[in-house]
This record gives sequence, structure tokens and C-alpha cells, in this order.
Amino acid sequence: MRRPLFVSITLTCAALACAKGSASPSAGGATKTAAAQAASAATPVHDSIVDAADRGRILGKESAPVWFLIVSDFQCPYCKAWHDSTFHALEKEYVATGKIRMAYVNYPMPQHTNAVPAAVTAMCASAQGRFWATQDRIFDTQKSWQALKDARPYLDSLAVASGTDAAKLRSCEEDKRMLPLIALDQSRFQSQGVQGTPTVFIGSAQLVGALPTTEFRHVIDSVVAVANKSR
Repeated sequence: MRRPLFVSITLTCAALACAKGSASPSAGGATKTAAAQAASAATPVHDSIVDAADRGRILGKESAPVWFLIVSDFQCPYCKAWHDSTFHALEKEYVATGKIRMAYVNYPMPQHTNAVPAAVTAMCASAQGRFWATQDRIFDTQKSWQALKDARPYLDSLAVASGTDAAKLRSCEEDKRMLPLIALDQSRFQSQGVQGTPTVFIGSAQLVGALPTTEFRHVIDSVVAVANKSR
């Protein structure tokens, strides 16, 4: 399958997406710490755990003709809305049938103080093959952890409930080995013009915001039809 192309079609609904903004005064310190950690992260080291995490956030058959890239922030309420209303429907209709291959791209917004910890937990779970089950639980419980001063214990409990080994999860998080991968996700898609979440790339099409599921079906059907003709 060809590598994904970017940005030839754009459907935007800014009111249904989280855009970059300033953190609240009470959360400023935590946001600065998370941002500093991500900004100072070097190029990811390609060890077996990082490579497993990278593979673990991909869903679908290698033979699928179209990439579906979900650029998302676990603390963004519109990302949750999209996950709750659309993700599983598209997974069933298009991933399970071999039409698209999904991948999750981390794009934590600076105003969301627990977005980076949530991404770290999800990616460390991904290293154990538990990304998708963990991301479901993270989105399902967003209101419970988003305002916590230290969200890690709660987030860890979600990953463990999804089947991750607690000791391996803790080691992965403490090593901070996922921070460079998360930072690289964000920098790559900033260069593609992403300014808000959720942003979805479907082949060469880009959709921004928690649009109705029918909009995604329409674009997927069109892009898959073109991809199949060019095979």
C-alpha cells in the first residue's frame, strides 16, 4: 500500500475541533512541564518497545488501499465526540472489510494539561498490543481524569484494565521513551498544516472537526474508489 498523501481536499468545521490556545492560569505549570518534555525530546530511539508501540497504533490489513490517519488529542472534547459517534462505525464498516487501514497520531494541545500523560499511557499500552482497547477507555472516561492534578494512576488503571502488564507499563512511562515519538507525531503533522483536533486524513483528503459520520463515509467511498481504479 502506498504511503499516505496529504491535503488535496479539506472539509473544515472549526467549531467542532479543539484549536491551539492558552492553558488556564491554574494549569499553567503543568502545561509548561508537559510541553517542555515534548519539546526537548530527541528523535525517537528505535528500540523494540518503541517499534512495537508504533506498530500497535495501526489497525487493519496491510492490503487495504487507503490510509485513514486520526490526528487526535485524548483530552479534546471534540475528539471524544468523534470517537464516540464515528470511530467504531468506521472501524466496522471499512477497517474490518479491508477497505482502509487506520493509524492514530498523537497531537496533544498545550492547553490540555493531561493530554501528554494520556498519550504516554496509550503508547506504552500500544507497546504491549493494547492501544485500541486503552484508547477506548481513555475517551470513555475523559471527564473523570481530565482535571486531575496527577492523572497517571487513573490512566494506568485504564491500561491495566485493557490487559497491559502493570510493571512493564510503569517501566515504559518512567523511561519517558514515548515522549520523542509523541513529539515527532505532532511536529510532522504541524508541517502538514494541522492546527486543530480531530483532523483526519483519508488518502489525499483532509477533514477537520467532529463532522457527521456520513461525511466520512462519503469521502472514504470516493477515495477508496479512486484507489481501487489505480491499482
